Amino acid sequence: MELADIEAALAPQYSKFHARRIFDSVYAQRSFDASVMPESLRFAFQPGELKESARYESSDGTVRYLMQLADGKTVETVFMTEGSRDTICISSQVGCPVDCKFCLTALMGLERNLTAGEIVGQVLHVMHRHDLAPKNRTMNIVMMGQGEPLMNLDNVLKATRILVDQRGIGMGERRICLSTSGLIPKIEELGRAKIRPRLAISLNASSEEQRMEIMPITQKWHLAELLETCRRFPLKPKEHIFFEYVMLGDFNDSEADAERVVKLLAGMTCKMNLIPLNPGPGIPFTTPSDERVDRFQKIIMQSIPCYVRKPRGRDIYAACGQLNRMNQESSLVQVMA
Repeated sequence: MELADIEAALAPQYSKFHARRIFDSVYAQRSFDASVMPESLRFAFQPGELKESARYESSDGTVRYLMQLADGKTVETVFMTEGSRDTICISSQVGCPVDCKFCLTALMGLERNLTAGEIVGQVLHVMHRHDLAPKNRTMNIVMMGQGEPLMNLDNVLKATRILVDQRGIGMGERRICLSTSGLIPKIEELGRAKIRPRLAISLNASSEEQRMEIMPITQKWHLAELLETCRRFPLKPKEHIFFEYVMLGDFNDSEADAERVVKLLAGMTCKMNLIPLNPGPGIPFTTPSDERVDRFQKIIMQSIPCYVRKPRGRDIYAACGQLNRMNQESSLVQVMA
């Protein structure tokens, strides 16, 4: 609930003062205190809470959480810390319907959308676990976990409004990023939202035919149309579109691929993240060599700022594209809640 939702739920019997106290307790204090509520409401008006089913800790400090929802389904949330910056990777759906051929999450299919509360609840849980506060230290949220966020856009936008409300959690709007496979009508809807995450496009190919092979969604929303939609996207001051490119060994990682990508993105206000494939069982691709990644990056960098995303949490299946609710593997150390 946003503050206005709480006010509406309490009206007309209780005042906005009570609503603000509840909002502050849940979101600003992040430790709900039932004493802030009128006694007659304490059993009828319960805060939602996700249950930590399991926690997996990587050798690089990354933590993958398996979070249980009220209906027993589970979803994954990843915490990463580096230097003076913390990042929480959150899910927007249980599973994913998009069926990208290089992604373990795709093997799950879609079970259901998450509510706005379940999206925010992941952030609150990790903040509590690691004593995080966006006012004290740089904190980013990336909607790049399980699911296609734009297929759950209403709840994603509501969650974003809750996260950036300065009376509560107090995130900066520019610190939240959403990654999509390219649902054109929803990208346009996202651009019309007053408060929204930054946009990242999962590109992953240098041609329509190549993208069709690994991202079947391209059959519905074609690459040329997607890029034209990105060119029209209403960017805010100092904002860029991010293009993400999962590099698959000997498939989309050649110098010719890089040169085609430069042409595809010419003239856009954008940046690019290269993601060497994070492998997993059942994925029919390999991770490219460091040399091929380096050559690819150098070609892109001549025209577009381009970064290689450092793999985090590969040993616990927490890296990009690996979220598949893996149970304990021989190489994992599981820490139960």
